Amino acid sequence: MKNKPFRIAMLATLVIFAVISAFVIFNQKDQDVISTSDEFPPIEGQPTMGNSESVVQVVEFGDFKCPSCKAWGESIYPQLIKDYVETDKISFSYINVLFHGKESELASLAAESVYKMDPSSYWDFQKRLYEEQPTQNHDGKWVTIEKLLEVAAETTEVDLEELETELNERTMQEEVDLDAELVREFDVQFTPSIMVNGTMLEDPFDYDAIKSLIDEGLEDNQ
Repeated sequence: MKNKPFRIAMLATLVIFAVISAFVIFNQKDQDVISTSDEFPPIEGQPTMGNSESVVQVVEFGDFKCPSCKAWGESIYPQLIKDYVETDKISFSYINVLFHGKESELASLAAESVYKMDPSSYWDFQKRLYEEQPTQNHDGKWVTIEKLLEVAAETTEVDLEELETELNERTMQEEVDLDAELVREFDVQFTPSIMVNGTMLEDPFDYDAIKSLIDEGLEDNQ
């Protein structure tokens, strides 16, 4: 009987320790995740490569004026494409973000026009446009109609006069506005933002975390 209070105290301590441990493990597991949603960004009409029927959908929310997007495209994107897109395991889509203002919007209008007129060259155009982003003073004005036409001439088969007309008339404004709405709907806070199915990653440069979510999605549907 004398040991009963001691035993109760020890049991309570063990229970508290177990709860704290479970909380720490849970948070460690989700530390690379910002949010998880039951809804996936709709990719119909969005530039998409890979297996459109895949159970795993990866979406990049990117801004052509964003230096981190350029860095992601040079460091993470090639490995992702090699491991999962070229092997036809996932779909990969791109949604425009306009955080850097008018130049971001102009570049997005151009990309949407290229995707409409010559969809097979979209990704070459996109990659080349990111390459044109200055390493220094990326906030300086560099996205111009002249620059966009120059990139299109080097990477696509589009009619340049038609592209120039579309840019001046903002023909693809509705598509760009739709992307802006998706950015709001999925609460995109920074670029690039990478979403694997319904999960938004905290660190888009953590390829292990991206890979883990993709592999988990593929395994769950085997």
